[in-house]
Amino acid sequence: MDIDIFNKLAPEAGGNQISKEAGHHFPFILRPVSHKFAESPEDFRERLERLNAEELDYLVGLALEGKEDIRSLDEDLEELVAVVEEKLSPERAKQIKDLVGIF
Repeated sequence: MDIDIFNKLAPEAGGNQISKEAGHHFPFILRPVSHKFAESPEDFRERLERLNAEELDYLVGLALEGKEDIRSLDEDLEELVAVVEEKLSPERAKQIKDLVGIF
């Protein structure tokens, strides 16, 4: 599922999940999309909106388990919270806010 989600968020990667700079597989999904592929917070949001509720909830679950890095998303974190609130629920968005300390 991780590869399918990554490819949906960053189709321009052509199915390649390897960092050109480091030469290894990206350890996360959202961070490389945010830092390497999305050109702006708006672009990041548009990419997130491609996901269905199940895929988005899967990513939130990974983040809550500490298996997906969302703390380093910077301004894109706000877009993630907004999309989660709209597509999933305000409660699920609050879980992300609590995780990263946004009040």
